[in-house]
Amino acid sequence: MTAAVAGTRVPARSWRSELRAARGVWRREVTRFLDDRLRIATALIQPVLFLFVLAPGLESLAERSTDGVALRTFMFPGVLCMAMWFSAMVSAASLVMDRELGFLRELAVAPVRRSSIVLGKGAGAVTAALVQGLILLALAGPAGVPYDPVLLAGLFGLQVLIAVAVTAFGIMVATVTSRAPTFNSVMQALVFPVVFLSGALYPVSGLPAWLGLVNRLDPLTYAVDPMRRLVFAHVDASDAARAALAPPVTWWGWPVPVALELALVLALGAAMLAVAIRRFGRAG
Repeated sequence: MTAAVAGTRVPARSWRSELRAARGVWRREVTRFLDDRLRIATALIQPVLFLFVLAPGLESLAERSTDGVALRTFMFPGVLCMAMWFSAMVSAASLVMDRELGFLRELAVAPVRRSSIVLGKGAGAVTAALVQGLILLALAGPAGVPYDPVLLAGLFGLQVLIAVAVTAFGIMVATVTSRAPTFNSVMQALVFPVVFLSGALYPVSGLPAWLGLVNRLDPLTYAVDPMRRLVFAHVDASDAARAALAPPVTWWGWPVPVALELALVLALGAAMLAVAIRRFGRAG
């Protein structure tokens, strides 16, 4: 006698099934992040060192050029951008680790689109970055930045935009690297130059010609500038200090509007996410 084989039915794809798949991947990423308390703590060490160790240490050297503005206040928006950049890139590294551990192979056979997996991973990385960003926003007062609700809401909105764009970039890099050591090498080669060239730690006015050109080509510049201008719109600073420390980014003398800067960051993030989804669909 032949045993009966139970039939199985794979449900048809729909936007609801894709949403459930993306939400499941997002939940896994968030759970892993929240369970790793050491990662959360160590990610905050560098921003705290920049704000409350490096800035006070350089205060005497920068006192004449800041016109009474504390150096930690000037560095606060740049440090926020740095934190978003580092956190999102580290979170994107989990994509490479999952590929090495075989988890992505298991997801690849699921009846869902690859784009849903990428969006779930990206949403998890963005959530992790924003959790750390919110913790840093709590340090606004000690950094000399007022706890103004409008200011904090604006900063958080900019953090969301930066986290989305940087996560898209990190996932795009992760889709072209097959091993974790390779991704870490690429990340180290890109992270610090992009941060330092963006003007996160120095004003963008009066730069040497070559550095000014590279600064304008750095996408992170257009995230740091709106955040710094927003902070200086709410702190007590003279017109001379605003002109020296928070000048607008210019193209051949033309001040770039904040709306255009945000549109550039959003467009680059969307383009990189599209590339990441396409390459991820071809992989595995």
